[in-house]
Amino acid sequence: MQVRLKNISKRFGDVVAVNQVDFEINEGEFLVLLGPSGCGKTTALRMIAGLESIDAGDIYIGDRRVNDVLPKYRDVAMVFQSYALYPHMTVADNIGYPLKLRGIDKAQRQEAILNTAQLVRLEELLDRFPKQLSGGQRQRVALARAIVRRPKVFLMDEPLSNLDAKLRGKMRAELKHLQHDLGITTIYVTHDQIEAMTLAQRVAIMRQGVLQQIDTPKNVYNDPGNLFVAGFIGSPTMNFLSGELEDGDFVMPGCCIKGVGKGSRENVILGIRPEDMQIVKNGNSQIKAVIYSVELTGDQTIVTAKLGETDLTVREDKDYDGAIDQPVHIKLDESKIFLFEAATGERIR
Repeated sequence: MQVRLKNISKRFGDVVAVNQVDFEINEGEFLVLLGPSGCGKTTALRMIAGLESIDAGDIYIGDRRVNDVLPKYRDVAMVFQSYALYPHMTVADNIGYPLKLRGIDKAQRQEAILNTAQLVRLEELLDRFPKQLSGGQRQRVALARAIVRRPKVFLMDEPLSNLDAKLRGKMRAELKHLQHDLGITTIYVTHDQIEAMTLAQRVAIMRQGVLQQIDTPKNVYNDPGNLFVAGFIGSPTMNFLSGELEDGDFVMPGCCIKGVGKGSRENVILGIRPEDMQIVKNGNSQIKAVIYSVELTGDQTIVTAKLGETDLTVREDKDYDGAIDQPVHIKLDESKIFLFEAATGERIR
């Protein structure tokens, strides 16, 4: 089912939580709302669910305008950060509770519970109580309770954030595969850009209530719309150098990169990702810096170097063996350089 947000806004007193957000979620799409805490992503999700009123704009689910429709009549299912399971009910009863509220007869209910439990691999645990389950199992129960209704839209508010890192990675894979099989439109809120990049078909990035960019994860990473998006997406984060353009050359103390821009202007930020930089022997390099730290992460080595007071992060292979305080020459892939206006964050290259 398609979902459309048409210039929706929400205020809490003097604070504008959501400011004229406008985009569409396609039928069957997995869209992730991404941004830092307080950016308005959860408020937008709650407006779609009907848990927050809309101050301006319209929300459509399919062809139906739902601004004034009660949550229970919107045919959406929400999965929260907390599992919100009933502790006195078994797994089966937790999963089947939405069907019981709808008056579905017991035989149909049992069939739907079993089919749904099989989807999330809980069929062997139906007689257990929540306190007897692991965190990942509890999260799967919460997902199953949403799935059993077969809603038009899934709304998920950071459902994996309470899990440890290893389990979170496994649950991401399961959730993505499950959504693909079900084909139900899914809107997922997170502040974790790794989670967004791995799950989403498209990512909508928000900041201070304003939509910054909406695109595929690959396009957001390779073609960020502004300075905020460039810095928010990527791990390690993009490197930023503050300087100015002089006849197309980027200049800052200790660094001159030829022909990366046009004309001259002050207060320019150059951005480049760690994998687009390389530590070389000498000669054909644009930056000379000093190693500050070397971190082996297993499949790669993250080198942090100092150019004056500016930190530069370079992604090297796992066999790199540079030493702290060692001078190094760094070569930039000039085709992967971005330029931004420092005052506005607007991208100029």
